[in-house]
Amino acid sequence: MIRFFLLAATVIILDRITKLAASALLREHGSITIIPDWFKFTYIENPGIAFGVDPGSRLLLIGGTVLILLAILIFVLRSSKRNPAFLLSLGLIFGGGTGNLFDRIAYGKVIDFLHLDLYNGYIFNTWVSLWPVFNLADTAITIGAVILLIWHNSIFSDSQ
Repeated sequence: MIRFFLLAATVIILDRITKLAASALLREHGSITIIPDWFKFTYIENPGIAFGVDPGSRLLLIGGTVLILLAILIFVLRSSKRNPAFLLSLGLIFGGGTGNLFDRIAYGKVIDFLHLDLYNGYIFNTWVSLWPVFNLADTAITIGAVILLIWHNSIFSDSQ
């Protein structure tokens, strides 16, 4: 149980530090290339969710996030499962979700700054950027979800 809370707290703290640094260092410069044609630090403020999707209502987005985080917390506290993959996956998702929730409440948008610039160009006469700008919280959520998908059977088996 302590692993879940330590991991979630670590993700939240690192997410805040990196977003504050990105805001201070990138806001005026916009983008800094790290690996040409591949990776940049690009400052954006995203009022929506993944891939810039607008959910339509800020309150709905905040409320939905709070409900999901509460469900994860209740599930972890009530579950008899102490599988490391279970605690790791949900700790990452909870920490990442909390980090982005903080931004939405404090700023009305999420600070993103990691940019995998894999492809930018036209496909069928439409401008496409293959991958959105994201942040550490998004990364934690994604890794946690992948762990759940890959190790689902061992995490939720009846034998534990």
